[in-house]
Amino acid sequence: MKKAGILNRHLSGALAELGHGDGVLVCDAGMPIPDGPRVVDLAFRAGVPSFAEVVDGLLAELVVEGATAAAEVREANPAAAGLLDGRFPELALVPHERLKELSAGARLVVRTGEARPYANVLLRCGVFF
Repeated sequence: MKKAGILNRHLSGALAELGHGDGVLVCDAGMPIPDGPRVVDLAFRAGVPSFAEVVDGLLAELVVEGATAAAEVREANPAAAGLLDGRFPELALVPHERLKELSAGARLVVRTGEARPYANVLLRCGVFF
């Protein structure tokens, strides 16, 4: 058994398969999950695990070269907006409907237990060299 990093075997394995440019949608419990991408559902109950915990855990494991979120997050969920701004200085903002369209191209969807609106981000994988 791993003693560090992400212990969830489904998530750990899915992350190991990602390559440069692949998309990872980290979403709240209410985001519609598109057909197609591999889904790792971490939601245990409302708020567990939190969006922040999952984003931070993924950032410890992945190289991220870009991130996109819904513009509505600024007004509807200032806590999530602050988290995203702090983690992704060059965060791209698009209308929520566009984020849903873009998420269909993601290779992996990670569903959190977050129960606040617009706690979603589409990450674009980079490379470590």
